[in-house]
Order: sequence, then structure tokens, then C-alpha cells
Amino acid sequence: MKKLTTILVIILTVFTGFSQDLTKTNDADFNLGNGISFSFNDGDYKFNINGFIRPSYMSSEGEYFLENGVLNEVSKQFSAKSANLFFEGFAVKEKVSFVIQMDYTSSQPLVESYIGYHPLQNMSFYFGQKQVNHNNFEMTQNENHLRFTERSLLSRTYTNFGEEFGIFFNYKFGNEIIYEPSLAVTSGDGKNSFGADSRDTDLGGVKIGSRLNIYPMGPFSEGNNESSVDLVGEEELKMQVGFALSKNFGVSNSVGDGHYYDSDDDGIPDFDGDFLLFDSNGEIDLPDYSQVFFDLLMKYKGFSAVIEYADSSASGIDEIYVDQNAATVLTPSQISSFLVLGSSFNIDLGYFMKKGYSFDFRFGVNKPEFENDSSLLVDNKNFGLGISKYLVQNNLKLQFGAYKTDFDNGDKISYGEFLIQIVF
Repeated sequence: MKKLTTILVIILTVFTGFSQDLTKTNDADFNLGNGISFSFNDGDYKFNINGFIRPSYMSSEGEYFLENGVLNEVSKQFSAKSANLFFEGFAVKEKVSFVIQMDYTSSQPLVESYIGYHPLQNMSFYFGQKQVNHNNFEMTQNENHLRFTERSLLSRTYTNFGEEFGIFFNYKFGNEIIYEPSLAVTSGDGKNSFGADSRDTDLGGVKIGSRLNIYPMGPFSEGNNESSVDLVGEEELKMQVGFALSKNFGVSNSVGDGHYYDSDDDGIPDFDGDFLLFDSNGEIDLPDYSQVFFDLLMKYKGFSAVIEYADSSASGIDEIYVDQNAATVLTPSQISSFLVLGSSFNIDLGYFMKKGYSFDFRFGVNKPEFENDSSLLVDNKNFGLGISKYLVQNNLKLQFGAYKTDFDNGDKISYGEFLIQIVF
């Protein structure tokens, strides 16, 4: 088998070499953070392999807070939080690109898989499974660009994954003031929304989402536009103002980021947070779910701040029943036990020193729409402190985070985490 593989590689290499114009030049390069890059035909075709890993150690006192108000006992835990690998390609003349992203720490390793068409320099269309822009600001960032060792409670409350399957449009225009509108029409069932086999079909309708980012003082400096940390020290105040909204028509998941699937037909969904509701005839009748986000990012001479606000609501819940026999009608406040409903606020503050140290602070508040014991969104305040050492820009860094959540019912949760990140 080894010999056969070697022979195939040699044949493919020779065939590729003869098929290329001998006057054209090819090139290969590797840089930490940019991965392995290949350029063919004087740059007409480009291919890149890159990725990042983020092993961590976490220790908690009492219980550890998970998404959507769910508590799970954890004391000490070693984990590989991320082990992502990207395959990217771009055909310059054809204006076509592709991206495949895998996360090998997940039971569903396919994160992104999409094709892009770029008719203009600042205009792009995408089709496939892709990270959406209509979530809060932090959820539009990859994990390797996070300020803290983990995402904020706001991010983990309103989103499960951040990737969806559909059609996407991005545009950018302006000179002194930059505008970045984006639009997406997706399946509304999150990533891998079509499941493992033909029985796992989509439920409900589509999801329509949009975001507008405005840079009132011009763009951030080169190399300083992906992270919320001011890595280069902006000499003038720079700002990004964002507004995003989405409506998911017919949801069967607590944040509209998945869908109900019962593989063994035992009446219990395979994933937590999935549900079904019914009309008076016993047919599936799902509510609509809307989310609105506002965010502000500011950077100036090493100082940076992110302010985020989220609000979610449900509609189309009249004459819906919780059982297929239509014996129990859904009450207005009861919908909060199926969907994450309410509002949240989060602020991240930090200062990045020239020696590569970053000191960060986080404060967040969650307020449920309905004050009842069954509400998925829990009334709480959360805090975070972070210290990071950037050794090779954002490509190699050490991070420590300490977090605490205080609930209105008197419960308290605190934990710490140490993380190492390598981007290659």
C-alpha cells in the first residue's frame, strides 16, 4: 500500500509538472500563523493549509456553568478545546475560492465547507456551511482570536455552534467611513443540519439573518482587524459599530441552532435543547425565533473594549400544544422552557502591553423574559479576569482566565483555566 501511494504521488507530480506552462513559476512557503502556502502559475492558483490547537487545564469550585443555564459537576479537567485544520484555495482569474475547516475534538468534526465567488474585490457570495455574521460580535470570531480562554456567557447562551448551511452575501464599501453589510439565508438548523442519513430531515422553515458593521473612523490597522485585542496599538481611536438580527421560521431547538432528531424513536431527542410542539390536529407546529444583537468595538494605544447586547423573542405561539394529543395548550410564559428568551449584556475591557502581556476584565448580565423556575435563561451576573502572554503575535500565546457567576437564587460558581494556543 505504501509503494502504491508513493507511485501515485510521483505520477501525479510528473503529470502536473508536464501539464503546466514551463514559463510559469510555482512557489511554496511556510510561516507560523499562515500555514503552508502553495502558489501555481505565477499566483493564478493558490492553496493553503493552516490550523490551530488550544489544549487547556480547568479547575472549578462547586459546579461548572455550561450553555443555556445547564449546570454540570466538574472539578478538574484536561482537554483539547480546539484542534482545527483549514484547507483553503483560490483561483484568481476564475474568482472562485473554497474553504474546508475541521475540528478534530468534536464528534461532528466538519465545521465549515463552502465555495465562494468574488465578482468584485469587495463583494463575495458563498454557498455551503459557513460561520454566520448575524450572531453577536464574538461569535463571528474564530476561537484562536478570543481575548479570554473561552467565549463569554452571552455567546454561549444564544448560540451553540455559529456555523450554518445556506447562501451568504458580503459587501464592503466607503472611504473615510467603511460599511460592511452582510446577508444570509440558511436552513435554520445549525451546522450539519441534514444529519447523518435521510431520516434526519430539516424541520421548520429557513432562517434569514443580516449584519451591518460600520467603521466611522476608518478601518483598523493591518493585522489588527481579526482580534478584539489592540495588538498593534492604534495611534488614533478606531471603532467598529455592529448591528445584527435574524428570524428563524419554525425552530425545534432552544436557540434555533439545531433541530429535533430521535434516532431510536423513543420519544427523547438525541440532543439537549431540542423539542417538538403540535397544533390541534397533532401535526408538528413550531414557533418562530428572533434574535437581535448590538455591539461596539474600540481600540486605542493598546486599550480595547467590546460592548455587546443581545435580545431574543418568540412569535407564532398561539394555539400550540406541548403534546401530540393536543391535551395541554402552551401558555405564553411556558415558551421560555423551550426557547432561550430574554436579554443579555456583556463588556470586555483590556490593555495590551508592548512586551506582549494583555490584562483583561469581563462583566456580563443575563435577564430572562419570564421569571419562572423552568426558564432556560437564568437570571445572573458573571465576571472574568484574564492574563495573556503573546509570544509570537497571536500565533503562540499563554492564557489564564478566572471566572465567577452569581445567580439570583444564591448559587455561586467559580473556576479557573490555563490554556496554550499555537496557530500554524
